[in-house]
Amino acid sequence: MAAKKSTRQFKAEISQLLEIITHSIYTNREIFLRELVSNASDALDKLRFMQSSGAALADPDAPLEIRITPDKDARTLTIADTGIGMTREELVDNIGTIAHSGSAEFMRRAAEQGAGSADSIIGRFGVGFYSVFMVADEVRITTRGADPGASPVRWISSGTGSYTIEDLDADAPRGTSIEIQLKQDAADFADPETLRRIIRAHSNFIGFPILLAGERVNTTPALWREPKFQIGKERYDEFYTFLTYDSKPPLEHLHVAVDAPVQFTGLLFIPDAPSGSFFEDPDNYGLDLYVRRVLIDRRHKELIPQYLGFLRGLVDTEDLPLNISRETLQENLLVGKIRQTLTKQALAMLARLAEDQERYATFWRHHGKVLKLGYSDYANRDQYAALLRFNSSTHDDAAGLTSLADYKARAKDGQTAIYYISGPSREAVRLNPHLEIFAQRGIEVLYCFEPADEFILDSLGTFDGMTLTPAEKADPADLERFPAQDAAAGDGPEAEPADPEAFEAMLRAAKQALGERVQDVRASRRLKDSPACLVSPDGAMSSQMEKYMRIMTKDTTPPVKVMELNRDHPLVRNLLRIHSHDGDDAFFRASVEQLYESALLLDGYLADPHALVARVNRLLEQASGWYAEIKRL
Repeated sequence: MAAKKSTRQFKAEISQLLEIITHSIYTNREIFLRELVSNASDALDKLRFMQSSGAALADPDAPLEIRITPDKDARTLTIADTGIGMTREELVDNIGTIAHSGSAEFMRRAAEQGAGSADSIIGRFGVGFYSVFMVADEVRITTRGADPGASPVRWISSGTGSYTIEDLDADAPRGTSIEIQLKQDAADFADPETLRRIIRAHSNFIGFPILLAGERVNTTPALWREPKFQIGKERYDEFYTFLTYDSKPPLEHLHVAVDAPVQFTGLLFIPDAPSGSFFEDPDNYGLDLYVRRVLIDRRHKELIPQYLGFLRGLVDTEDLPLNISRETLQENLLVGKIRQTLTKQALAMLARLAEDQERYATFWRHHGKVLKLGYSDYANRDQYAALLRFNSSTHDDAAGLTSLADYKARAKDGQTAIYYISGPSREAVRLNPHLEIFAQRGIEVLYCFEPADEFILDSLGTFDGMTLTPAEKADPADLERFPAQDAAAGDGPEAEPADPEAFEAMLRAAKQALGERVQDVRASRRLKDSPACLVSPDGAMSSQMEKYMRIMTKDTTPPVKVMELNRDHPLVRNLLRIHSHDGDDAFFRASVEQLYESALLLDGYLADPHALVARVNRLLEQASGWYAEIKRL
């Protein structure tokens, strides 16, 4: 047969699109290899489909594989497959027309014929091939169709406006071979090590052997596509190490296979290591996104919410459409549906992990701070709340953890609230005067050491019918319904001051001394061991929430609160005696100031301690003088 050769011009709009594709769409030039390997995988999938239908094939015994051959000296790179190949007409249609999709056309014909399934075909837009011109001075395609009588064809172009196509007299194997004459600045793509890295990064899980200079590169199987019952823990651990380079096995894994509403599979892992780096770069999270085993995006954030950002793994979908390149996903509802499904399954995995208290405690130490960011996920509110853990007054040290459900199980009969209190440490929280009535009545209080804890509990509001309540906002009358644990403290009547009217007068004098710095001064029903405390007015936010708001607004002025005095405390009784003797006594006023600033200090509002220290020294000077006189020293 005489060679038939012709040169054709790309249409003007095609030349313009070619310029856009090669210079704008792809931000990373190495993507061209992923696209060509994916196209080769498409061709092999089509060939296998034809084999299953019993069609006669050229080179029927040829292995289904992709061969990549670099030549550094010649600065060439060849990607060859033994797939379905193309005829002259198909070559013009599929390569000569930039917006034509050969894969989509093949799937349409297969559906019309009703023979088998071609769902594993990757390419749907037919433009990935043109990414090769980012690195190529010239491209030569030699292809022969799968029909036994098909003739080989060659296509040559520099991507600048025209291409040449010719029939070949010489024999050629079935499939397609793409020979690339690399640009001078793209010579690295003829380096086997560079090629090996790119293949492993983007095409490692292609279902056909990828041979680089005769050696198979993609040796790790797509484990997520295998049936779960055939995979043991050791293989999951090995795959996790391959995926993350983490030498420690994961704490837990989740193998997902979903058919509806979106068909996808995936593997999710919980690392057995702290996720501290998450807060250094909180946007660097997500799962690797594959479409039919081809990597589309690494660490794709839209697949999981931020509070599950500690998860590592991948998702492989059959249904996800792509934009004009595989680098940019289209805005669509499918990603959202995958995210919803993965979120629910990940929360269920954590619930199962929580059944093992020791392992969940390890998880919480590693990833609890990240998980706490989920307090605004109202769609999964109940599942999320059940996973929270806190230290509490029932524990011996700060390492103890309890769930909200465990708190409820330990609550007293008739208790309708779960109480919590915030502070920088367990030692600081235990010294908070607001806890005294809880300790006396044996009522458990959750300890919140992290800034996010109070936002979380305030956002949740309730848990399983119990109100989540800051300890300082608890109504003492609700707590006094429960008997005191300490018999010595007694449940009997409080010791009233000798003169109730004198005590009320002292409270008024204290309010006058403090002026507008307090809303009121009143007798306390919550204090048992401390002389005084500050209480947020009714309807106001808790102290800790108020601190956070003031930090954000950079407001350093102490808030106006109610000061409560413990009428049974010896110090307050002594002040009552002093005030009853002299309503304008300077020691009384100084002592009231000292009680107020001490309460500010405990609550973390005292910005300048100099006045407090000076006053303490004066009061100690006076007290020590009186003590010396009493002792007749």
